[in-house]
Amino acid sequence: MSNMREQLLAKTSGIRKTSSINEDEVKRSNRTQTAPGLAGALAVAQLRVQELEATGVASQLAVAGILPNPWQPRRVFNEAKLAELAESIREVGLMQPIVVRRVADDYQIVAGERRWRAHKMLGLDTIKAVVADCSDSDMAVLAMVENISRDDLADYEIGVAIRRSETEFPNRKRLAEAMGLSRAGLYQFLAFDNLPDFIKKDLDIQPRLLGGTAAQAIAAAIKKHGEDGIKAAREIWPLLVKGEMDQGKIASAIVALATRQATSDGASGRSIEKFFSGREHAGSITKDISNFTIKIKTGVITEAQEIQIRQLIGQMFHAQPKTN
Repeated sequence: MSNMREQLLAKTSGIRKTSSINEDEVKRSNRTQTAPGLAGALAVAQLRVQELEATGVASQLAVAGILPNPWQPRRVFNEAKLAELAESIREVGLMQPIVVRRVADDYQIVAGERRWRAHKMLGLDTIKAVVADCSDSDMAVLAMVENISRDDLADYEIGVAIRRSETEFPNRKRLAEAMGLSRAGLYQFLAFDNLPDFIKKDLDIQPRLLGGTAAQAIAAAIKKHGEDGIKAAREIWPLLVKGEMDQGKIASAIVALATRQATSDGASGRSIEKFFSGREHAGSITKDISNFTIKIKTGVITEAQEIQIRQLIGQMFHAQPKTN
């Protein structure tokens, strides 16, 4: 039980202390760890949902009278998986009711939005639901961990959800405890909020483009280089979107380009960048207003590497073979 948090918002949202959960209960949770430190939070959240189901009142509610959880983290729902779930519900019915809470004249989903969406897909008028009392902070935590446990969220979706949930907790330390995250893990997810809008716009559509580690590195690189960092990111980011660059290389590419831009601006439009083979000076890249020159010392590359370089240049510029 060493990976469990001491408590999960025991006072704020009424979730039981992890010390009151025996090991057999956690084993029965059958949840996988899908983000750093979330295993304990997933197990406790499942038990919390079970508590709500046990204490609430089950009934058939109108599908049209139910609203999504306002803290729902998922940006994109997998239509194929929803269709599979809908087909299962069509064949054998709903095995587990959703959990909702009463809000004014409507109901808000606490847990089970995918099941609710599957009912809408099937055109069903009613759905079996348990009506329970649930606080806002409970809603924020359960919406996130239930999605993670049932169908992995992208790091970006977790980051957006954490940011949206911040107001429901007295401080980030309490929020991190609720999510089962270390302080470092929490800030890794929050790093997405520090990315430029043009990057976040693409992530809204394709949230799996970027992981938390890469996002944190990119945000740091941009912050360090200011406007030059932003300009460099604008040039390099499309390469990731098109699948032409690995996300783990984006930050270093931004740093390299931003540094060249800054050097160029400070040296009357001329920049020189040296590169090395081990400790040996292998060559340089020079750029000025008229030329972009790459010099490589003879002997530091193999014939095979030379052929690769020539082929790359040929692909880029459609070089014609030399004729006499």
